[in-house]
Amino acid sequence: MTSIIKLTALSGAHDEGPLCYLLQVDEFKFLLDCGWDENFTMNKYIETLKRYVNQIDAVLLSFPDGLHLGALPYIVGKCGLNCPIYATVPVYKMGQMFMYDLFQSRHNTEDFDLFTLDDVDAAFDKIIQLKYSQIIEMKGKGHGLTIMPVPAGHMIGGTVWKILKEGEEDILYAVDYNHKKERHLNGGVLESISKPALLITDAYNSTYYQAKRKTRDEQLMTNILHTMRNNGNVLVAVDTAGRVLELCQLLDQMWRTQESGLGTYSLALLNNVSYNVVEFAKSQVEWMSDKIMRSFEDRRNNPFQFKHLQLCHSLSELRKIPEPKTVLASVPDLEWGFSRDLFLDWCGNPNNCIILTSRTSPGTLARNLIDQPKQKTLPLTIRKRVRLEGAELEEYLKKEKEKEQEERLKAQEKGMLSGESSDESEDEMEVDQSLLFPGKARHDLMMKSEGSRKSGGFFKQAKKAYPMFPTHEERIKWDDYGEIIKAEDFMISDHAIGDDDKKLDKELGLDGDSEMEQGLSILRTVLQ
Repeated sequence: MTSIIKLTALSGAHDEGPLCYLLQVDEFKFLLDCGWDENFTMNKYIETLKRYVNQIDAVLLSFPDGLHLGALPYIVGKCGLNCPIYATVPVYKMGQMFMYDLFQSRHNTEDFDLFTLDDVDAAFDKIIQLKYSQIIEMKGKGHGLTIMPVPAGHMIGGTVWKILKEGEEDILYAVDYNHKKERHLNGGVLESISKPALLITDAYNSTYYQAKRKTRDEQLMTNILHTMRNNGNVLVAVDTAGRVLELCQLLDQMWRTQESGLGTYSLALLNNVSYNVVEFAKSQVEWMSDKIMRSFEDRRNNPFQFKHLQLCHSLSELRKIPEPKTVLASVPDLEWGFSRDLFLDWCGNPNNCIILTSRTSPGTLARNLIDQPKQKTLPLTIRKRVRLEGAELEEYLKKEKEKEQEERLKAQEKGMLSGESSDESEDEMEVDQSLLFPGKARHDLMMKSEGSRKSGGFFKQAKKAYPMFPTHEERIKWDDYGEIIKAEDFMISDHAIGDDDKKLDKELGLDGDSEMEQGLSILRTVLQ
């Protein structure tokens, strides 16, 4: 390879932190993922990322969860990132659901101001949605560079990015991929790709031994059935829109099987966007496994048309579902959201069961439970929103009024400055032609260019100004057939036609109605 390639690991190297890498190919800089940890910690990584924001030429997203794109709303909304962002269609849709749920989970318990839902929308509006094997050419400094997403497994829309320099060997960015087939996804296609010149990958699960899928499914069903037969509830801590899809499909199939004996119990999915997640999953069958595709094409059988799984968006809706019940609740780390609320409610009952579905970052509640399974007591911080009363309420209202007054003063100052800096003559010379010349069309060529001055602005103007042509430039509107033209703008008014007739009568020597009657009588005699 003759290109100059430089890889900077901003996060996700030598630890289990969120993934974020800066790849420089000659003068073009790719940001490979931009994750954030579960607690949105403002650490050294975020400060370093902010320094590179203005240098980034393109962002490549590989998965829709927070560890791969959690920092995207912050660097777009607060740091001003302005460059193309590339992701597959499911990563775009499910990533939005992830960020909505993460924001709402934090907002439900405390004030969260690192980014807003508007920042989430602004960030995802910049995403260019791609399909697998779609080749995109970079522009500007990236002339000669192409990118192509290929399947990575693990989550719906998961991507291995292939970056190719024209006339040279390719670069492969492959993290968190799964080469095995799953219940709802095909495996990654990493083995089908020829040896790249540079492979950027991870070794997170290199030493992890995983039992066979059949064994894992049997163990899961046994634990759930044993707990619910003892009148206990089961909490399954899951993500928002990633691995949860496979678990939803698996559990709904278990509930449908009469031999399992689970049909008499309740099954629910609880997160802030549960309905949207399931609807998106129904519409993305073409991104799933070959088996699901064939089933859908042959029998129109959608695997996410659930029969027993009930969708809930709040704890009040969940309480209406009879116990014992199995609840899939977000988020998997038990730090925020409905999973933490249910953990606090159910952990005191020995009949209940808690199932953790992923190894989260060190320091989270779920990771502490995994690392210390025999620990019976844990120090926890409980966060709740409480209605203000008495002196606290008065102090809060007082601060809100002060903020409103400050905002009003700032708005007034801005208005005064904009009024002074605006072009006064432009304001004064705006003339409403429809008022000055009633009945005359704007494009009437016989219209006289005279009229009175229209004063504008708050203060009186000492100098005089007169209308000039053009007085107002209208925005041209277009439709599918071209520019929209109003016929009335080109019509000659009735009284203008009358004026022309009178002028013509004078030139012909006719005088009013008598001449007209005389002309008609002559015409009759000629016809006779």
